[in-house]
Amino acid sequence: MKTAPKNGRRAVRGSRALRTPGGLSLRLDVRALVVVALLLVAALAASVVLIGTGDFPIPAGDVVRTLLGDGDSGQEFIVNELRLPRVLVGLLVGASLGLGGALFQSISRNPLGSPDVLGLSQGSTAGALVVIVLMSGSATEVTVGALVGGLATGAAIYLLAWKQGVHGYRLVLVGIGVNAVAVAVNGYLLTKADLVDAARAVVWMTGSLNGRGWEQVWPLTLLCAVLVPLVLANARGLRMMEMGDDLSHALGVRVERVRALLMVAAVLLTAAATAAAGPVAFVALIAPQLARRLTRSPGPNLVPSLCMGATLLVAADWASQRAFGADQLPVGVVTGVVGGLYLLWLLVAERRAGRI
Repeated sequence: MKTAPKNGRRAVRGSRALRTPGGLSLRLDVRALVVVALLLVAALAASVVLIGTGDFPIPAGDVVRTLLGDGDSGQEFIVNELRLPRVLVGLLVGASLGLGGALFQSISRNPLGSPDVLGLSQGSTAGALVVIVLMSGSATEVTVGALVGGLATGAAIYLLAWKQGVHGYRLVLVGIGVNAVAVAVNGYLLTKADLVDAARAVVWMTGSLNGRGWEQVWPLTLLCAVLVPLVLANARGLRMMEMGDDLSHALGVRVERVRALLMVAAVLLTAAATAAAGPVAFVALIAPQLARRLTRSPGPNLVPSLCMGATLLVAADWASQRAFGADQLPVGVVTGVVGGLYLLWLLVAERRAGRI
């Protein structure tokens, strides 16, 4: 009889209740807030260091002064025109993938329910390859093709998984099947390409921030400005849905409406990120799980996942440049290695715990 109160105190130890002037009661998770703050600081610090990294290194202090408008003309050109857009694309792509991965994992109630597994990344790749191989399209046309491919893949997964609603296990199984089909289509398209287009396609498929500029920054910024508030406004319904559809209905959540809305948002975030930087592997899979382990909070952990994704991608890009020089190793290779090692570690941990 004494265990329940003790566990109850442990469960709420990291949260604080606040009462607004209107009489509403809000509960803040202090640990989650601290984690978000630390991740933001880490992302900003990694961004400053990354901007200063390259063939012409710039000290961090000079980078900050240049960003504040106090640098010389040479530093302003390198920082503001060449390196800042690449870093901003990295932050936005990482944040989009982290948030999209958290949405998919929460909706499917499965830690493997990420865009990498469900086939959205491969669907976006298929759209880009159609433009590259069959149309020899420009960079802008490739971006549009990747976005259309991701949206079409997301719509196909949702429709195929629908049977009096969309349940998590069906979503994952259908996504795995769609992913296999998309991989086969991509392989076929590569065999039909000439040598130049095939080489261009392989580079894009790796996932890279090389050559990214302001033309990628503004569409991603606009999309995130619209979708992130929309997702956060439905976060309560998403958290209720993790307890099951029946209980969510009883609590007043319009389950299918919320699920469809958040799936569309997750597909748009993932497709836009893939269109901007290519299919960067594993960020959408591991960012939500790492965020959840740091916050130790139940629920989707949307904001921590967003911040974790941005931090991971910028740190991975810095590591690739630091170890191999600028433009030598695409960031998708680094995230693929880190994600693979994380999955191996997770497999060993689950086996030791006796869950597999």
